[in-house]
This record gives sequence, structure tokens and C-alpha cells, in this order.
Amino acid sequence: MKKILFTTLIMMSINAMAQNVMTPELLWKLGRVTPLGLSKDGKNIVYKVSTPSIEENKSNSKFYTLPVNGGNPTEVKDTKEVLKDKNISPNGKYIVYNEEVKIDKVLGKDYYPELEKSQVQIYNGLDYRHWDTWNEGKFNHVFYKENKEGAVGIDILKGESFDSPQKPFGGDEDYIWSPDSKSILYVSKKKAGTQYAISTNTNIFEYTLETGKTINRTEENLGYDMAPQFSPTGNLTWLQMKRDGYEADKNDLIVSFKGMNLNLTAAWDGTVDHFMWSKDGEKIYFVAPIDGTKQLFEVNFPGLTKIAINVHQITNGDFDVNDLVGFSGDNIIVTRTDMNHAAEIFSYNLKKNSWKQLSNVNTTTYKSLALSKTERRYVTTTDGKKMLVWVILPPNFDASKKYPTLLYCQGGPQSPLTQSYSFRWNFQLMAANGYVVVAPNRRGMQGHGVAWNEQISKDWGGQVINDYLSAIDDVAKENYVDKTRLGCVGASYGGYSVFYLAGIHNNRFKTFIAHDGVYNTQSMFGTTEEVFFNNWDFGGAYWEKDNAVAQKTYTTFNPMTMVEKWNTPILIIQGGKDFRVPIGQGQEAFQAAQLRGIKSRFLYFPEENHWVLKPQNAQVWQKEFYNWLNETL
Repeated sequence: MKKILFTTLIMMSINAMAQNVMTPELLWKLGRVTPLGLSKDGKNIVYKVSTPSIEENKSNSKFYTLPVNGGNPTEVKDTKEVLKDKNISPNGKYIVYNEEVKIDKVLGKDYYPELEKSQVQIYNGLDYRHWDTWNEGKFNHVFYKENKEGAVGIDILKGESFDSPQKPFGGDEDYIWSPDSKSILYVSKKKAGTQYAISTNTNIFEYTLETGKTINRTEENLGYDMAPQFSPTGNLTWLQMKRDGYEADKNDLIVSFKGMNLNLTAAWDGTVDHFMWSKDGEKIYFVAPIDGTKQLFEVNFPGLTKIAINVHQITNGDFDVNDLVGFSGDNIIVTRTDMNHAAEIFSYNLKKNSWKQLSNVNTTTYKSLALSKTERRYVTTTDGKKMLVWVILPPNFDASKKYPTLLYCQGGPQSPLTQSYSFRWNFQLMAANGYVVVAPNRRGMQGHGVAWNEQISKDWGGQVINDYLSAIDDVAKENYVDKTRLGCVGASYGGYSVFYLAGIHNNRFKTFIAHDGVYNTQSMFGTTEEVFFNNWDFGGAYWEKDNAVAQKTYTTFNPMTMVEKWNTPILIIQGGKDFRVPIGQGQEAFQAAQLRGIKSRFLYFPEENHWVLKPQNAQVWQKEFYNWLNETL
């Protein structure tokens, strides 16, 4: 009897634990896994785990090694001892690195040294600020030096007002050694000022150590050239977008072979995220969005033979494959996420088509939680297409109950909505707070063909808005949806979508939340920093009165022109250092809402950019997000 009672109590305890759900505090205690590569001997995976500290308002990192076949992790203090340094030349003689160099005069004291306390910035062209940083005349430059103590570095971009690595997000992946150690290849957009701001034309340059001369390896291409790698047989490979000014163009795999640039993915209706060569140099493995997920693909490399190029999808399932780490025998090491799980390291056996989870940084935490359920739903759009809609249901979902429901509007606008795991727009957390989430793969999403992705450009307020309404109207037919408690939330282009829907929703929604959203397309064009983006997606400038496409963006598709129809509570969130969607967008929207007597709140983060990165700010964001929904929905 005692044994039965004891077993019953244990089971009750386990069931009680399983009823816990995700909270904002717990979300920001999860370890964030970043793979760094394979160890020098190929026997271990080297990775970093960053854990935010709310008390210290920063993240703390530890480094580990993990056997490639699975096992227990070992903490390491110095990754240099276990990782191969890609920045050391293949012959071991040199090391390449990057430093920021002051080149241009910008500050008042640059021009007037006697006025060193002046606080002035002087610009003669655009690119005076980028992402969240003002241009002070400093540029990232690539250096190399002998791999010995006391060696002096040589700046291979000496005197040039160009960046490599690229700002704001480029790192040492922007430069590599040639296999023979005779040259350094690097990515740079060699344009300055206004020309820099209106172009996406990065190129891959090759600097020869012996001569000090630089050549442009991709001069004929006018769009992005990036992510250079050499194949095991010495063929330069990179990712390429063709059209200048279009940051979301189809990304293709290019291999330079015997004087020709071969496009391996030209005939494939998709876009490549990142790639890695097989050890034998016969295949390239790459990650790409497909049908609401990110999966692993392969493409063969036939050289100049008549063998057909074949792109083949390898993995399949409701998860995302992310980082490509390396190979171990028949296994490829990657990271994986889904809407209920942050990134962990996995191996995939290419012969057996089987998965094995290797790291377990957050496994114990997730085992104690009741998880949300994600469902695929295919909705017919107003133009007769089939659209994938992710529906995320609360933990312990009961179809006999009615739930408040959120339409989630993805940013981008040309970014995929997949089985990713966000630490801000976290579907697991939304569902844990009792909300059904409707997340449509509307026009502009990658993974549904190039045409679907491109249709949003110059049509921000057109078919894509109908896609949103088709999605929420279809899911709202379900008995478990409380049709009187629908909300609409989103950031960036998703914030634009919220502002736009607020003027046309015909009382569908009871509340709105817009984070760093575009409210006024005209002032957005006048203040954003990457002008090429608005030139492409808006169709041109607002002063081009004979440009019918552009004028539609600044009138019909401009949310501010419909503010007189706003009648619903709205929370507006804005980062003070967001130069992509500058502060005026949020200010204009909040001022309009207040002056029209609409219940509204302005959540302002002075030190945050387009994202919210500091732990305590992130906690305030989450608390305000759910407080607003509790108040208004």
C-alpha cells in the first residue's frame, strides 16, 4: 500500500511539474548556444553558451567542448587551444585580423584641433549613421602580419574609406586566406557617402601579399557578393545576389572554376542562407527556407562536365536547421530550433537519415514545461493561392474553450517565418499566456518560391494585407477562437502592418501592438539610413510625382493617411537608437493616437536599436507587452 501511495505521489509530482509554462523570467534564463567549430583533431564540437543575467543586466558566456558522437560537455577556458584558427595562413607564416582605423574628418575637432571640446559632426554625404551608430570617420580594415611575437601589421586597405568587415554585422567571415597563403580575399562595398547608402554592391577583392596589388574578383556583378569560401580542391565559392539595391534578392551559390563562374542554384526556385563544402569537394551542403521551415539541402558540383546540376532537399520536418558546424564521418553537425525549443547542437547522419541531439543546455528546463502545439494550416488567399499559416495553441489546449487570439505580423518584409526561436517575439511564451497565435507566411516570405517572395516589393499595402486578413478570418472560424478578443502585433514591417491594419480592419481587432514600425512612408524615406531599401521596396522617392508606383506607396499604402479611421487601443514601442526605422515613426503614430483620443501607450527604449538586447529592458518589454494585452484584450 505504501509503495502504491509513494508511486502515486511521484506521478502527481511529475504531472505538476509538467504543468509549468514558459514565463518572461524563465525565457531569459535559457542558455543561448553558439557553435564555434570543430576541434583541431575533429573529435569535439566547440561551442559557447551565453546566459543573460537580469540582475547584472548583461550576458555571461562559458565555452565548452562536446564529443562529436555525443557525451558530456567539458568547460574550456581558452578556445584557442582547441580550435583551429582560420585566420592563420595555411602555411602558418601569417595571421590576418581586422581593426578600426580613423580615415575621414567628421568631428569638429578633426577640422579645428584647437576646439577639441566642440561637439559637432560635419557630413558631406549620406551614410552619416548606420543601424545604431553615427559615422565618426572610422572604418574596419583588414590587416595581416607575420605569425610571431612583435610583428607589425600591414593594412591592406590603407587610406581607403571603405569597410571590411562590413558594418554593422560583418566579422572575420568577411575575409579568408587563399589555399596557397599568397593572397587574402575580403568582402567590401567600395562606395562612399550617398553612393554607399543607395547601393548593395559588395564585392570580393583579392589582395596579393607579394605585390601589394588588389583585384576585384566579382566586378561584373552589381548586387551582393559575400561569404567567400574555398572548396577542398581550391575553387573560390560565394553567395551572390544579382540586382543592385535589392537586399532580399535570390541568393545563389557561385563557384569559380577554370576561369568561369558557375551558378549552381540558378534553376532552383529558392534562396540560399549559408553553405559548407563536403570534404571530397563533390557537393555543397546549404541551409534554405522551405515551406515555413529551414532545411538542409545539397547540390552536386559537376565542374564543366555534362552531368546535370541537382539541388536536393535532405532534411524535412517542423523544425529549423541553422548553423552548419562541420562533418564527422557520415554525420553533419548543425544546430536546430523549433517554436518550443531554443537552439541545441544536433548531428544528422547523411546515410541513415537520422537525427541525434548532442547538446542539452536547456533540455531539463523544457522537460518541466507544458509545451505549446504548432499546427500547419493552408489558407486560400484572395487571389486563389495556398498560404501556409502557423497556428500555435496554448499548453494544455482545450478545444471546447474559447481563447483570445493574436495575429502575428512578421517583419522583414522579405524574411522567412519558420520554426525559429525568438527571445522577444516568442510564440511559446505568447501561447503560455493563454493566446492562440496566428502566424501567416504571407507574401514576401522566403521559402515559397522567388515570385512569392518578391510580390511584396512596391506593394506593401496590397496583396500582403489581404493575406493577413485571410489568415485571421479563416482561423477565427474555429470554435476555440474568441472572435470578440482578437489582437494584432508585429515589429518593423510587421509594425507597419499593424499601423496599416489599424486603419482598415473594420473592427476585427480589439487591440494593436507595433514595435519599431513604419508609420509614415514619406518621413521614413527621408530619415532611414539604408536608402537602397526604400528605393527598391517603395518604388522610388516621394518627390517623383510622375512615378505612379512610388506615389501609391506614399499615399494609398501610407498608414498615416488612414489615421482618421483608427478607433482601437494601440501600444507603440520605439528604440531610440533605431536608425533603420527612426524614432519619428513611433512618435508620429503615438502623437496621432493621443490627439485623436485613442487609448495608447508609448514604450520608449533610449539605448536600444531595432531590437531589445539588454536583459532588464527585455523584461520590461515582456511585462508591458502582456500588461497591455491584459488591459485591452
